[in-house]
Amino acid sequence: MSSNILIVESKNDKYFLQAIIRYLNLNIEVASPIIISEEDYRPMDGLNKTKLTNALKDLKADIQKGKIERVGIIIDIDNDRESDRINFINECVQQAFTEAPLLVKVKEFVNLTIDGLNIQLACYFTNLDGQGELETVLKNIKSQGSIHADCLESWKKCLQKNGKEISVKDFNKFWVDMYIRFDTCSKSEKKQAERKCSMKGFDYVMTNKTAIWDFEHPALNDLKDFLRLFC
Repeated sequence: MSSNILIVESKNDKYFLQAIIRYLNLNIEVASPIIISEEDYRPMDGLNKTKLTNALKDLKADIQKGKIERVGIIIDIDNDRESDRINFINECVQQAFTEAPLLVKVKEFVNLTIDGLNIQLACYFTNLDGQGELETVLKNIKSQGSIHADCLESWKKCLQKNGKEISVKDFNKFWVDMYIRFDTCSKSEKKQAERKCSMKGFDYVMTNKTAIWDFEHPALNDLKDFLRLFC
């Protein structure tokens, strides 16, 4: 039986997508992340072409055995243009599979022929209004009260008043961590806060506490459309 595979950027992207896939009741496997950091909530130096290329090459044996039908690549848009991100993926695909057709747009399959077997490949970029990453989306789709996390706005203004700055990316990461830790953590969970109430324990959060996110939020519509392509 052929599988549908998603290649993702980090462990937390994997946990998030697995939760959405379960919510939509789809049959898609999320492969191991192409970038693994001990602390995925910290800023990373950007995507590594070698790792994405190798992740694609690692699928080749299963493709040759007819085990894979469709492949999706999901990475953050960050502050890049969509066209630049597509070019990035195309460079990796070309290195992994010679003579592969070029991706032109997101949420649109291209057909690859590998040793006589055909597969489909498409990409999507995690974003909110054309920018951002996973935490940008999470901050927008929160479903619970967020007094603790929202008070970080006053902290940010205090920093600015004293000549200090925090990037939007770092602020969003901090906001999401505070939301999980202080706004949505139960008394019993606080006894194991690092495992159950932090981005370090995001696998637990996305398995046991999905109600803290609104999976019906319009910000997820494009991502859902992409995932449904793999039905």
